[in-house]
Amino acid sequence: MTRPQPILLLDNVSKRFGGLRVVDDLSFSVQRGICTALIGPNGAGKTTVFNLITGVHPVDAGRILLDGNDIGALASRRRIQHGVARNFQNIRLMPHLSALENVLIGQHCRNGGLRGVLQPVNLVPRNRWREEARAGLAEAGLAQHERATVGSLPYGVQKRIELVRALISKPRLLLLDEPAAGLNPAETDLLRERLASISSERGITMLVVEHDMHFIGALCEHVIVLNFGRKIAEGTPEQIRDDAMVREAYFGQEATPVPEQRHAS
Repeated sequence: MTRPQPILLLDNVSKRFGGLRVVDDLSFSVQRGICTALIGPNGAGKTTVFNLITGVHPVDAGRILLDGNDIGALASRRRIQHGVARNFQNIRLMPHLSALENVLIGQHCRNGGLRGVLQPVNLVPRNRWREEARAGLAEAGLAQHERATVGSLPYGVQKRIELVRALISKPRLLLLDEPAAGLNPAETDLLRERLASISSERGITMLVVEHDMHFIGALCEHVIVLNFGRKIAEGTPEQIRDDAMVREAYFGQEATPVPEQRHAS
């Protein structure tokens, strides 16, 4: 049986910053409709991979394919229009704006022109875009914070607002960079449940960078492991947990030499 085309494919992608090769001839695919984790020690190149996929940085070599189409030459905004959205390690909301206004900003990729620019500053007070943003906050249990200035809200609430802003662009592929970082255990459990619900109910494919392996094991079906910008292992969470190369990368435990890139079996 023919394997379905992946929604995302990195094909021999490399990136240097000065003399440092941060991503080194990296290839992997993300299958449609599932949650995939991208993990590795600090400095492994995970966030750089996200920046390459979303167009923050251009690739030096290789291709990035979305549904079989090379998006490497597209600007970041165009990639959002093609269905790629993300959050960031450090929250990038507008702290002086309300929660609703921050979510409205996330709609700009779908609602261009002058009206789209005016909505966040309340010059077009009632329209379907604003009502959609309000509904997104309500669905996430954040309706009571709609008018609150984001900078005054607790960190965990800000993280939830950032997720609503990413989802309002209606992505097919959602990149989550350490979504549970800074959250307490109860907030982490709620986030995991919400992401699982979003994935199953909306069919959104997720690529997740996260250090919390319990979170990864409960949410993701597939795991890709990086070290020094290269893929060193790939498989289910259970396979990765028992992989000698992964233990060596994380804990310095000696592993039996194996080929640099392989699929866990």
